[in-house]
Amino acid sequence: MVLGRLFKIDKGVEKTRAGFFSRMSELFGRAKIDENLWDELEEILIASDVGVATTEQVMSNLRHRVEIGALTTPRDLRRGIQEELVDILDIAATDEPLIAGPLTVVLVVGVNGVGKTTTIAKLARLWREEGHSVVLAAADTFRAAAVDQLKIWADRSGVALVAHQPGADPGSVTFDAISAARARGADVVVVDTAGRLHTKINLMEELKKIRRVIDKQAVPRVKTLLVLDATTGQNGLMQAKSFAGTSGIDGVIVTKLDGTARGGVVFSIVKELQVPVLFVGTGEKLDDLAEFDPEVFVEALFQPASR
Repeated sequence: MVLGRLFKIDKGVEKTRAGFFSRMSELFGRAKIDENLWDELEEILIASDVGVATTEQVMSNLRHRVEIGALTTPRDLRRGIQEELVDILDIAATDEPLIAGPLTVVLVVGVNGVGKTTTIAKLARLWREEGHSVVLAAADTFRAAAVDQLKIWADRSGVALVAHQPGADPGSVTFDAISAARARGADVVVVDTAGRLHTKINLMEELKKIRRVIDKQAVPRVKTLLVLDATTGQNGLMQAKSFAGTSGIDGVIVTKLDGTARGGVVFSIVKELQVPVLFVGTGEKLDDLAEFDPEVFVEALFQPASR
């Protein structure tokens, strides 16, 4: 990971760091580990949207390490909690490349408003700069504005776009995009999908249909990425479970991390879904997308807050 992307992750967690995690840092300056410290630590983790189940796991592991003498001071506890948080994120981590083989189709899912289309443009820009040939598929045909928006982003990103008229069959768009990619010798097709409310069965059925179209094309590598808005907290986690049950999820992209003080939701996402966070969105510009690294992310949370 290049230094520029590390810097963006650091900037992207400023609100979370300045809020709940700065309170946590104050605990580590105390003279001893006592019940008041444990209570405050638990409160901070839950308030930062780490989640109840994840918080209980972290607290249990830390208490055990204190009981066996592995952690003896609040300063030790700081190191201990960082290790526990990294371990949670590492559980689902993989070294497998996202883009590989003669052709990869990346199906991007998520509800409206999470920044899905913008994220697709950022991915296209990133992969193009890495030397990949990219084709975008405008399969969100239910919103007329979605196709126009993706065309603008495709032009800015310098990649090809396959689009039909608004209201067209999303499966047909996906089919044509795969055909175009093969004809051009492209490396990756990124499919933008509809993002209606996750509670509506028609959206989930459309996603299944698109996936069936892809599978019939004998594509050697297919990945489904879920885009989640960090500002929605635990509601976003509920959305994630719905999508996971319908289309399966290979990775998560967390957007708008720079706009919330509840960035601890990243730990809940990984703990509950057992899938890795691959990227985080840290702004609105095309290059405001950082490759996710668990150690870098946790370390950034515990840095002193900017003044």
